[in-house]
Amino acid sequence: MNRVIVVTASGVTGRTVARTVGLVRGNTIRARHIGKDILALLRHMVGGEIAEYTKLMAESREQAIDRMVEEAEDLGANAIINCRFTTSVVMGGAAELLAYGTAVILEPET
Repeated sequence: MNRVIVVTASGVTGRTVARTVGLVRGNTIRARHIGKDILALLRHMVGGEIAEYTKLMAESREQAIDRMVEEAEDLGANAIINCRFTTSVVMGGAAELLAYGTAVILEPET
């Protein structure tokens, strides 16, 4: 399995974009869990990090990145540049996290 480089920059130091493959994206939609909502409400009342939501968002980001990388690999890319994230509310209690970027083929600089 090839390792796909994922960066938020428009390039990778020491590499040249030989070819742009195209837009790639990965997303996930997650709903809140009533048990976690109760814990989050209690934490909100006393202050501090809401660890249940932090974990949920971290898992969502990783899943979206994995899906984006898989799409890039299917297209034959070895890197994704200009990676970005966005979120949107789908319905009450559920949100989408989308990762997107430009799939490219990098070659070493000469």
